[in-house]
Amino acid sequence: MDMDKLISNVLRTGVIISLILILIGTVLLFADNGSNGFTMAQIINVNSKINSSIFSIAGMVNGLFSLQGADFILLGIIVLILTPITRVITSVLSFLYERNWLYVIITVIVFIDIMVAIFIVPVILGH
Repeated sequence: MDMDKLISNVLRTGVIISLILILIGTVLLFADNGSNGFTMAQIINVNSKINSSIFSIAGMVNGLFSLQGADFILLGIIVLILTPITRVITSVLSFLYERNWLYVIITVIVFIDIMVAIFIVPVILGH
């Protein structure tokens, strides 16, 4: 299979799945006039304290089974974040297959940079 086509399909699929999840979540959010015990007024308030830090993965999974709109939206955002990460991993595998060692190294550095930005920088900044 052509690796450029595979990478293109990874990006397209990730964005489409993310969009579908966010749309489902938005419909559920408006249909239930809120989600996860919060009203729409609390969710859309400019000074709302509701953000991703109050959600857990286990809680999100439970919320998906109980059709909580905010949990579908959160999963859609997670899928959207994972899409370019999956693209980088796919590129590493492609370059390994091609034995293009320079690009393997560069792409691994990009992957490490993304992981540091996601997992280490927030800890350093205290978030």
